[in-house]
Amino acid sequence: MNKFFEEVNKNFGFGCMRLPEKDGKIDIRQVKLMVDEFIQAGFNYFDTAHGYLSERSESTLKECLTSRYPRDSYILTDKLSDSYFNCEEDIRPLFETQLKCCGVEYFDFYLMHAQNRRNYEQYRRCHAYETAFQLKAEGKIKHVGISFHDTSDVLERILTDFPQIEAVQLQFNYLDYEDDAIQSRANYEVCVKHRKPVIVMEPIKGGHLIRLSDASRPVAESLGISPANLALRFAGSFDNVFMVLSGMSTIEQMRENISFMKDFQPLSQREMTVAHNVAGLFRGEKIIPCTACRYCTDGCPQHISIPDLFACYNAKRHFKDWDADYYYNNVYTKNGAKASKCIKCGKCERSCPQGLQIRDLLRDVVAEFENKD
Repeated sequence: MNKFFEEVNKNFGFGCMRLPEKDGKIDIRQVKLMVDEFIQAGFNYFDTAHGYLSERSESTLKECLTSRYPRDSYILTDKLSDSYFNCEEDIRPLFETQLKCCGVEYFDFYLMHAQNRRNYEQYRRCHAYETAFQLKAEGKIKHVGISFHDTSDVLERILTDFPQIEAVQLQFNYLDYEDDAIQSRANYEVCVKHRKPVIVMEPIKGGHLIRLSDASRPVAESLGISPANLALRFAGSFDNVFMVLSGMSTIEQMRENISFMKDFQPLSQREMTVAHNVAGLFRGEKIIPCTACRYCTDGCPQHISIPDLFACYNAKRHFKDWDADYYYNNVYTKNGAKASKCIKCGKCERSCPQGLQIRDLLRDVVAEFENKD
């Protein structure tokens, strides 16, 4: 595995789904600073997708990375998302658009995005995998892989159908490790079985493993390290993991992460035990495990900002943040799209990588913020 991915400098990657914003726009100055410090620290792996940040992530990387650094100095991963193609003929034009948006002539990794039992049939019907393998043969892709959100039997099927797949991007963190829905451990073991290196996404579960509750924080802090340190190093402590992505949105987050990922040390047995103990406490608190990927908001006919409303709910119920009412009523629902506006169409649930029962959870949000009687 090390020889195969020798072009990757270290085991820490820059996920570009949550870039810093200022006044509703991506903060280009700060992103450039983050890119520079990331590369100067010896890291070179960047991950994006066409739909990230409302289709602004790729062009931001062009402005902040690819137009400023030699092509052989960084590794760039992009993805083929199911919302952008309906037939085989759509794929190549989309791919060429992605190359242009990123300002490159090839991708180091190109992943079939967010594979699950539902959309996999679309990829098969449209010959998406075969098209990607052909693009690799043409030199426009170096490595073809998948990102995956489903159960281990589905992953087993995909890797059996397409043994040419070279890497698998998994949601993998200590909270989801034994989770029956996410199946981080089981999916990891399928990758080991098929000898596929793992790229880790969501190592801090959309920020949940940094902003710990009153019950779980003292357990994590007993180690004398930060929650981010514990979460990222957990993800990197498994033999078949070659890359851990972090969606950093401030330069301070990047600097902290670099401080312990630059000279990486796997978790000790004591640290691993604490991570599992914190996970147990989390599961008992029933926090809404939304990672704010925002896939659910794209097709919502009521334009409900679902991840933000869930964040308000978690902030109030579990973190005792009483400003949550203000943010719910004056920031995230100022367009009138409160949780009670949900028409129960279910589009959000079909696109949720976490498998959340969003319609039921929105009823909980209504009860918390709107039913005052």
